[in-house]
Amino acid sequence: MKSRESLVRLKQFQVNEKRRQLAQLDAMIAEFDRMAGELELQITAEEKKAGITDINHFAYPTFAKAARQRRDNLRDSQADLAKQRSTAETLLAEAEAELAKAELLEMRDGKTREAEAPPRSAMIG
Repeated sequence: MKSRESLVRLKQFQVNEKRRQLAQLDAMIAEFDRMAGELELQITAEEKKAGITDINHFAYPTFAKAARQRRDNLRDSQADLAKQRSTAETLLAEAEAELAKAELLEMRDGKTREAEAPPRSAMIG
């Protein structure tokens, strides 16, 4: 049945798309982590240069304040992406289950067609 083959191809496409989305989220999370780490190093260097680590001190470096805010924003975005990743994992698992069902139906239909088909020796003679 062509419709079953099309269904399997559609489900395979959906699984591949979910995997791609998951990989993209992983890449974004890793990139945000790298950027936040760089900001952390810059904050530390700025504080060391100024000799002030108390964020509430009146002479705390403006650059360090801005970098802290940006780092915190990146961490918040990372947390949001982690939630999206969890959802994407669930959707991938569902898509993989649907693909498995479609493949089983296609295999079952293939076996049914084979059982219903007359033997080749009967067609030759």
